[in-house]
Amino acid sequence: MKKKKRNFRLLIILAFALIILLIIGKKAGWFGKDFATRVAVEKAEKKDITELITANGKIEPQTEVKISPEVPGEIIELPVKEGDEVKEGDLLAVIKPDIYISNLNRSRASLNTQKARLAQAEAQLTEKKLAFDRSKQLFKRQTISQADYQSAEAAYKVAVSEVEAARFLVKSAESSVQESEENLTKTKIYAPISGTISKLNVEKGERVVGTNQFAGTELMTVANLNSMEVKVEVNENDIVKVQLGDTASVEIDAYVNRKFKGIVTEIASSANISGTSTDQVTNFDVKILLLQSSYDDLLKKQSERYPFLPGMSATVDIRTNTRNGVITVPIQAVTTRSETGEAKAETAGLQQVNDEETSDNGNEQPKPEAKQHEVVFVYNDGVVREKQVKTGIQDNVNIEIEDGLKGGEEVVTAPYGLISRTLKDSMAVEVVPIDELYKTKK
Repeated sequence: MKKKKRNFRLLIILAFALIILLIIGKKAGWFGKDFATRVAVEKAEKKDITELITANGKIEPQTEVKISPEVPGEIIELPVKEGDEVKEGDLLAVIKPDIYISNLNRSRASLNTQKARLAQAEAQLTEKKLAFDRSKQLFKRQTISQADYQSAEAAYKVAVSEVEAARFLVKSAESSVQESEENLTKTKIYAPISGTISKLNVEKGERVVGTNQFAGTELMTVANLNSMEVKVEVNENDIVKVQLGDTASVEIDAYVNRKFKGIVTEIASSANISGTSTDQVTNFDVKILLLQSSYDDLLKKQSERYPFLPGMSATVDIRTNTRNGVITVPIQAVTTRSETGEAKAETAGLQQVNDEETSDNGNEQPKPEAKQHEVVFVYNDGVVREKQVKTGIQDNVNIEIEDGLKGGEEVVTAPYGLISRTLKDSMAVEVVPIDELYKTKK
């Protein structure tokens, strides 16, 4: 009996010693580390932050004119080629003028005919007027009958009308001559502006359609490549933030690791809608002028050619708002949680299961989805604490924290999958450098 009591007392002492050993070992880090989730952290800092709206687009000339002929015909002269520099008034193309010369000669002949008819009508009018004046005198003397007088009067009025008609025909013929002369002039096409032939769509000998017939054939494009802009599409959610005069940073695929400066010069008033009726995307065109001061060195190096060509791809960061000295954290540190502490994706999955269960029995209504709020996870002494925050503007790297966080607090910034889905309040974590986060423990 005494031996049993002694053994029991020994077991109690050993158990108590083991518990103390576990507590000391846990605090000392001798074991248990493998169960802590590895994370990377960064301190919340006060910084200047500029809100950026990023969009992709193409470079195009600020001024370009598409050249189409006003009259149809065959191109018999094409003294320019793509890439040529032209000045305002330079000859660009000549359309075969033979038919227009014939039309002009025909119109002039018709004009001469109408002038001759007018002269004949005026002579007849003079004759009829004299006859009418004599009849008027004779009728006063009662030498002729009233019928003869009325006949002379009617003949005079007819002559007056014929002169008027002949004059109108002369004016019509003169208009035809003027039109024929203009059409003949239009067979020669001149440059409306000084610039570069950026696109040439036709060759000598081709037949073209004039703008008086449907849309007309586009012969070429003359563009001023000295002044270029980027045309991008901005989503409807962001377009309200963009203002005329906003500055922008422009990256062009042709110039790696180089940024150019730009300024917003035009914002479309109507939207571009694409996609199906159930999945429509609404964007607005925005034009950003490239400031020449940001690529002067390229102009000097490439004196014989322009540094930017129409159609080059570009990415634009438009600066819409700037805040100075505000608390910021990396964008990936901010995620959403429901009031129950669950990530949005998990909540949605549970909701689907509940919907399926309630649809089977048909008695219960599905519970409404819990309200989501933005949170960060603050690291403190081996564990993380979930903190609800209010966010402000953001750039491509950081986001402003308006409320809920103090400068100097350490927030979890990686891995993002852990932050967005599984990280929870009071979870034990191990902080490691970001470059060691994804290395396998040995």
